[in-house]
Amino acid sequence: MAGSAHAQRSGTDRAVKILFTFENPLPNPQADAEVFVATAKHLAAFTTQAWLHVPASDAANCASASALAGMPVVRACAPLRPAVLRHFCCGLSLPFRRVFREADLVYTRNLWVAWLALLFGQRVIFDHYRPWPDQVPPLRRWIHSIFCNARLLANISHSRYTRAKYLQLGIPAEKLHCVHNGFDPQRVGTRMAAEVAKRQIGIESGTKTVVYTGRINHKKGLELVLEAAQRLPDHLFLLVGAGGHGTIEALASGVKNVRIVPWQQADALARYIFAADVLLIPPSVKPLAEFGSTVVPLKLYLYMGSGRPILAGDTTDIREILEDGRNALLCQPDSIDALVAGISALTGDHALARRLSEASLADSHHFTWSARARRIATILADRLEAVPVACSSWNRAENRDWLLQSRRWAVHLIRKRSWILPPR
Repeated sequence: MAGSAHAQRSGTDRAVKILFTFENPLPNPQADAEVFVATAKHLAAFTTQAWLHVPASDAANCASASALAGMPVVRACAPLRPAVLRHFCCGLSLPFRRVFREADLVYTRNLWVAWLALLFGQRVIFDHYRPWPDQVPPLRRWIHSIFCNARLLANISHSRYTRAKYLQLGIPAEKLHCVHNGFDPQRVGTRMAAEVAKRQIGIESGTKTVVYTGRINHKKGLELVLEAAQRLPDHLFLLVGAGGHGTIEALASGVKNVRIVPWQQADALARYIFAADVLLIPPSVKPLAEFGSTVVPLKLYLYMGSGRPILAGDTTDIREILEDGRNALLCQPDSIDALVAGISALTGDHALARRLSEASLADSHHFTWSARARRIATILADRLEAVPVACSSWNRAENRDWLLQSRRWAVHLIRKRSWILPPR
C-alpha cells in the first residue's frame, strides 16, 4: 500500500485514508466501473491507506476486485440482485463498518451513499458524470442539501457542461471541480501502422476505413453513420462493440460496406482502432438531447491516445477536449452532408489526417488516469485545508423552478418511460 511519501506528492502534509465505495459488482465492462476503479487505483497512490467497499459474490470475487483496484476490498453487506436493493444496502450498511470510522473521507459516485455518509458524520468526495439536477429535477432540493453540507468537500464532474448545471443550482463554485476522464495507455499497446492493423483484422490493404467503437444501439446516433456509409460505398465502416442483434444491427444488414463486430477485449480492440483511417464519434446531439446518456464519451480519450485521426460533432461537450482543425475535425451535428464531407476530407488528405493525429496524440498525455488522479489529489489537499464554504439557502425562485421542472420530468416519465429528462 502507498506510504506517506505518496501523500506528500499530492501537495498535502497530512496522512489521508480514503474509503472508495462502488455499488456494482466488479469486474464489469461498463464505463462507470472503468472510470471509478481506474480513478481509485491511481488516487490510492496519494494516500496512506485506501479500501474499496464493493458488493461481491464470494471470497474469490473479492480477490478479483482487489487485484483490479490494487487495494484491499471490504465486502459490502448487500445482495447482488435486484440492483435497487443492492444500492440501498450498500449505502445503509456502510456507516456500520469499521473502515468507515477509520477513513478520513468517503469517495463515491452514488448520491444515496454520499447522503448516508454525511448523515453519519463522514466527509465525502462525490465523483460523477451526470448533471443530476437537470436529468432528475425532483432530486434538486435533496442534491442542494447534500452539496451544501460542510462535510461535502468537493464534487468532481467529468465535464464543464455538468459542472455548470450544479452552479445553476446555487452550489458554491469552490466545491465544484471539472476533472475530465482519461485512459490507460497500456490499453492502446504498441502503436502500429494502419495497413498492418488492417491486415491483422482481415481487411484488404488500401481500403478506406471508418471505425466506431462502443455500444451499438439507437441511443448513439449510429443511424446517421449508416446513412453516411450508403453515400460512401468505397469506404468500409466498422462498428465494433455489438452485444446482440438490435435495431442498428438490423439496419446495417442491408448495407454492404458496413461490418458489425462483436465486443472486443482490449488487445483486439486496439487493432481495430489502429486500422482506422477515421475514428468516429457519431456527430449527433441525439445521445445527450434525447437520452441524456453521454457527456464527453469515454472512448474519446482512447481515440486520442491511438494517434489516429478523429471526426466528431461540433457540440458543447466535445469542444471541451477537441478543437476543430487542430486535433480533430468537428462537423455540424446531425448533418449527413457535413459528416460525409468530414470523412472524405480525412481519407483524401493524408497531410491533414497526420497533422490532426499528431496533435491529438500529444494532447492525450494530459488525459491519462494517472493525470486525472493527480489533479483530484491536489483538489483534495486544498479542500481538506480550506475553511468550510457557506452556501445560499433554498429560495422561492429555486423552489418554483424545482416544481416546474419536476412536473416536466413526471410527464416525460409517463410518456417515454425514461427516468432521465433530456435537456431542453
